[in-house]
Amino acid sequence: MTGKPSKTQDAPEHGMVPMVRAQDVHKSFGHVEVLKGIDLEVRPGEVFCLIGPSGSGKSTFLRCINHLEKINAGRLYVDGELVGYRQQGDKLYELRDREVAMKRRDIGMVFQRFNLFPHMTALENVMEAPVQVRGVNRAQAKERAVQLLERVGLADRAGHYPSQLSGGQQQRVAIARALAMDPKLMLFDEPTSALDPELVGDVLDVMRDLAESGMTMVVVTHEMGFAREVGDSLVFMDDGVVVESGHPRDVLTNPRHERTQSFLSKVL
Repeated sequence: MTGKPSKTQDAPEHGMVPMVRAQDVHKSFGHVEVLKGIDLEVRPGEVFCLIGPSGSGKSTFLRCINHLEKINAGRLYVDGELVGYRQQGDKLYELRDREVAMKRRDIGMVFQRFNLFPHMTALENVMEAPVQVRGVNRAQAKERAVQLLERVGLADRAGHYPSQLSGGQQQRVAIARALAMDPKLMLFDEPTSALDPELVGDVLDVMRDLAESGMTMVVVTHEMGFAREVGDSLVFMDDGVVVESGHPRDVLTNPRHERTQSFLSKVL
């Protein structure tokens, strides 16, 4: 199967602001340093894949992008703006919770577990954030939710509760729910890892459709086929650092670093 044309082979646009830029990002939990100086950039419209063993810091880094985790050092920007902080002179000041929440509205996140509201139907789950957070009227929110459920192939499940849906269907509702906020950036934290193998394909198909529409995506994944076919850039992380990066086909086919070679020999 051939993927979409790689944007990494195009000449970069002059002056284009990265959608995500990490500069020497560090994160610790107690005495355990999980991120040890991450430097990377994600360009607008790019599908950026993060791979690596469990405990390498991939999910932690993803959660730092929308300030679900606070970094301890370095700088992290989304669309040119600092995440979670404002800078005055040489000092950083943490934003208030309300200010963080306002900025987080522009970043959609899909977790391993679907985190749907169990007492709401699929339609209501997708409607909820636009109504409560953005103040969209319910009629408009419903119309948009119907469109999004159709986009993820679940128009006929709009009135079903999460307990009446398969894991793959719940994850597709979760993607529709994130899209309902019209985000400029989508974060996916191993979105297929909790699914039975036969349900993975439907979720990946929705993600391929998003990629083809030009959505900027950062994807923590173990799905190497998806990374190879759909990804524009790939980073291999281990022990809190970026070990190797490049075009997915180059990294997966001809890894240069011994640690990358060892990891891929076990998963490919």
